[in-house]
Amino acid sequence: MFNGFNMMFPDHSRPFNTTYKCYSVSMLPGNERQDVENGGKIIMPPSALDQLTRLNVEYPMLFKLTNNKINRSTHAGVLEFVADEGKIYIPYWMMHNLLLEEGDIVQIESVSIPVATYSKFQPQNVEFLDITNPKAVLENCLRNFACLTTGDLIAIKYNNTSFELSVLETKPGPAVTIIECDMNVEFAPPVGYTEPQKKPKEEEPMAVDPAELMPEPAGFVAFKGAGTRLDGKKKKDNGANEAAPVARANYVRGIPDYEHPFGLLRFDRTVRKAEANEGGKPEEDPFKAFQGEGFSLKKSRK
Repeated sequence: MFNGFNMMFPDHSRPFNTTYKCYSVSMLPGNERQDVENGGKIIMPPSALDQLTRLNVEYPMLFKLTNNKINRSTHAGVLEFVADEGKIYIPYWMMHNLLLEEGDIVQIESVSIPVATYSKFQPQNVEFLDITNPKAVLENCLRNFACLTTGDLIAIKYNNTSFELSVLETKPGPAVTIIECDMNVEFAPPVGYTEPQKKPKEEEPMAVDPAELMPEPAGFVAFKGAGTRLDGKKKKDNGANEAAPVARANYVRGIPDYEHPFGLLRFDRTVRKAEANEGGKPEEDPFKAFQGEGFSLKKSRK
């Protein structure tokens, strides 16, 4: 029975699903297309656009590419519809992921995948660490991509150098679209990268014993020294002028304690009472503050 309603309103759930011969971008007639080689979009024939339009496929048009021989697939967007009929042209890194040779048959199906929120990449070469701002470089290169698929090995180009990145993880699904999205990006350590080991600092042995640097505590001895002659001759005193050992004086209040141990700080705020002598009377403190004799710089007239 003919149903005119189905002719006026075609089935929106009907996907685009067909097969094409696959070729790398280098086989595309005309000038070299680096914009295709350095991205994640493909070139399809004009008939594919007509069929997609009749099926009312939603924009942006996203496709799942599958190599049925090994059941391996990836996802891509479309850049142009200028390929020869029955053929499609895809980047070489995409052919490498799908293990396709020139002219192999690939199945293409229109799909709807979620918008990316997170992705994690692993560089395949430690030279990727030489890039000053890898996230900014990756963001700029991903503008030529429409999708990311977990497990893919994508290729980006920076400063005439090609870098391969393995897509380790994508959220919220194994395949996501990165068109007009806010995506968090993380990097895993590159393949072959080893964390530098921190060597413990070796303490250099001191040439001088710290104990030798501490001054030997000694009492105050005035005019202790040795004399020399101007003519350079040695004095013949047969030890007569040798200084006799001087006994160290007991500590007296008001006089610095020259025998105080080096490095010791003592805070004595207690008031000590004078000790009593044998008669029971406290001994007088010999120290008297502010006792001295004054002098005047102005001579007296007397």
